[in-house]
Amino acid sequence: MFEKSSWIRLPRNVVLGSGVLDDVDEVVADVHLSGRPLVVTSPTPKAVAGARVRDALADAEMDPALAVVDEASFESVQQVIAEAEAVNAGYLVGVGGGKAIDIAKMASDELGVGFVSVPTAASHDGIVSGRGSVPEGDTRHSVAAAPPIVVVADTGVIADAPWELTTAGCADIISNYTAVKDWRLANRLKNVEYSEYAAALSEMTAELLVERADSIRPGLEESAWVVVKALVSSGVAMSIADSSRPASGAEHLFSHQLDRIAPGKALHGHQVGVGAVLTEYLHSGERGDWQAVRDALDSIDAPTTADDLGVDDEEVIEALTTAHRIRDRYTILGDGISEDAALEAAVTTGVI
Repeated sequence: MFEKSSWIRLPRNVVLGSGVLDDVDEVVADVHLSGRPLVVTSPTPKAVAGARVRDALADAEMDPALAVVDEASFESVQQVIAEAEAVNAGYLVGVGGGKAIDIAKMASDELGVGFVSVPTAASHDGIVSGRGSVPEGDTRHSVAAAPPIVVVADTGVIADAPWELTTAGCADIISNYTAVKDWRLANRLKNVEYSEYAAALSEMTAELLVERADSIRPGLEESAWVVVKALVSSGVAMSIADSSRPASGAEHLFSHQLDRIAPGKALHGHQVGVGAVLTEYLHSGERGDWQAVRDALDSIDAPTTADDLGVDDEEVIEALTTAHRIRDRYTILGDGISEDAALEAAVTTGVI
């Protein structure tokens, strides 16, 4: 008897385009979110978009409250929960990059209220996914949470964000190539549950971005449009799979380990991009697609070497040989690779 079931949680509305930030009140009303909203943001996004979102909600007589967080931490999540309870918030609106959105997402999930995602930069696929990422000490935790009910992404605001944030988002998407390869490998060797639909969507998203890489340039709203659509698709793939597997493999383990070894030196998306070059080589060898991955990163001004990341050659080798310890997730790294194998991959691909 067939007993398999799946619960796929997706955003109800994704509103993307020029000037849509001013329509946030209409979008919220369309999904019938009720109660007092709590706008969660951080100092820079508050100045860029937080005030506009709050004003739009206030003009619609929604009486928004405001919470400003300074850092991504579990303490900040608890701070937002306390502030939401104090104002009896009916739903949360995360305005910003990864920090504000992940904190608001996790807080709303714990409170059991709706969440609206308003990204101010296209730096990662957390703007629509059902996961939050929070650093703690020398590690980073990936936490399951409900995806946003609504995503409002203003291409004008995102096009004006620092270019390096957009290139980090692009690199994050390009790394889906190796994430899906790791997922298939884990399915074959460890019988890890696998979704053809989620994998196909994730791969297609990476391929479309690579095909459009030459047209992604600073300050262009059309570029912001392409990147945000790709990030949304990647987040949807994770929701379909009910796992981060479609967008997170050995390249993410490499990045998380770099965070421990060389904290604060590079953006997450840039690190996973370089990690994707290395792990693609490990998957396929010299004749594999690692050059295509590297060229795509290079075409959007994303880092492709240790020097670009601001890390030492030794730190790259250490991260690659120890990344398998980060979490119990089977990848091409298996139970660890030798220093010689790591050195060969890094030298051949030009990472070091």
